[in-house]
Amino acid sequence: MDNVTKDDKKPPSYSEPDIEEAEDVGTDCSNTHEQPPDLIRHLTLEQRLALEKQLVRKIDLRLMPMVIIMYIMNYLDRNNIASARLQGLQEELNLSDQEYQLCVSILFVGYLLFQVPSNLILNKIGKPAIYLPLAMILWGIISTATAAAQSFGGLVAIRFMLGFVEAAYFPGCLYFLSSWYTRKELSLRTALLYSGSLMSGAFSGLIAAGILNGLENARGISAWRWLFILEGVITVVLAIVALFVLPNLPRTTSWLTEEEKQLAWWRLDEDIGQDDWIGSEQQTMWHGFKIALTDIKTWIMTLMFLGFVSSASVTNFFPTVVQTLPGSGPGGHLTSIQALLLTCPPYIFGVIICLANAWHADRTGERYWHITAPLYIAMIAFILAATRQDFAPRYIAIMLMIPGIYGGYVVALGWISNCIPRPPAKRAAALAFINAVSNSSSIYASFMYIGGPAFIVPFSVNCVTAFIALVSATILRFRLIRLNKKLDRGEQVDGMTGEMGIKGFRFLY
Repeated sequence: MDNVTKDDKKPPSYSEPDIEEAEDVGTDCSNTHEQPPDLIRHLTLEQRLALEKQLVRKIDLRLMPMVIIMYIMNYLDRNNIASARLQGLQEELNLSDQEYQLCVSILFVGYLLFQVPSNLILNKIGKPAIYLPLAMILWGIISTATAAAQSFGGLVAIRFMLGFVEAAYFPGCLYFLSSWYTRKELSLRTALLYSGSLMSGAFSGLIAAGILNGLENARGISAWRWLFILEGVITVVLAIVALFVLPNLPRTTSWLTEEEKQLAWWRLDEDIGQDDWIGSEQQTMWHGFKIALTDIKTWIMTLMFLGFVSSASVTNFFPTVVQTLPGSGPGGHLTSIQALLLTCPPYIFGVIICLANAWHADRTGERYWHITAPLYIAMIAFILAATRQDFAPRYIAIMLMIPGIYGGYVVALGWISNCIPRPPAKRAAALAFINAVSNSSSIYASFMYIGGPAFIVPFSVNCVTAFIALVSATILRFRLIRLNKKLDRGEQVDGMTGEMGIKGFRFLY
């Protein structure tokens, strides 16, 4: 089936939703602009393409580097506890294995609770350039405070608050990107964003190895405490920089010319039938959440991402898993420094695969195979890791886990906005809800990585959850095919009407 998303000559038409199609329909957000705005109406096709290319490059340079750096720090501050454990955090605070696992998992309780309210607030106020950096300042301060923890209770409280505040960033950033980029551009930008977490995974081991090896008992402070102090302070400094760098939304960004502003919102109008953000009075709060939950696509994607994130729980304990490889350390395994250094190559390989896969997905407009093919590789990797403990096959499995999980995951993240493009309040709520529920898997997954080195149970569970993600993606694909057939017949879906013979809006699959 032709997955072209828009016609170059005529934007898709929209009409009032049919209430009998309740599961497919959002709210009435009709395209009120039949003609391009004044400043771009006179442009020839060549001039329009040249201006759009210039605009996208301008947005990329101003937006993408900063959000990637912010996500690197988001991921580092969340997961540096795994590196700190290798250098004595658990022993110094007298934590049992179960207490340590609870300190890891409690973060995701706070993370789950605030995601939906945060995205609804962000959509309402329409100031991501202020909202996201302020959240980053708060989580940087809280992360730094981890260095002051003296007991199990103190560490649990800090980790809960860290998760609560960090919840604002990732779903908020996904919504932020979808407010600037068209669907054909979104997968690659989402992959570039998520490469931040993968790069932090790659270099967090190197950074931690340097800090932990060079600052032990410096000024009488344990090396693991220095890890939280230094990374937390860097987070706060970068957040202050972000306040002056990030744009808000197309209509409210001062460094765009008026012509660029009009093109920025008009091309989104052409792509999905509605400009995202006009003013706060147009943005609903809980109504967007309500209509997101009445759309069956939200629930299918929630199950798919639950499978993805559950499988990805291995990354929360990656240094511990890598340390189970045969080596010269205690118990015949790798030393802590060797383990931290060997965590780097799998993440670098994962970044390369994620970016290549997302680029090709945007280039072709195809989604399903770009999501499911890596999942097959992830399943093979988990089976290999569960059945072999000698160095070569197990490290090969570890090398394949990251690209296998995240290669499809980054394309699936863009698929959410492809499947639920409008109204913006619905999309914001769906992004947050799906991400929140899927991350709930990290609460229970944290308790599986006890009693290594085989880790047969977690690897087996991860294989099953990867299969669940694969099945869910298949169900969603058939659902989207059915909805596109309705659009072909001129029926209404999500408030959008397809017309025979016109390449209007179509769901990408």
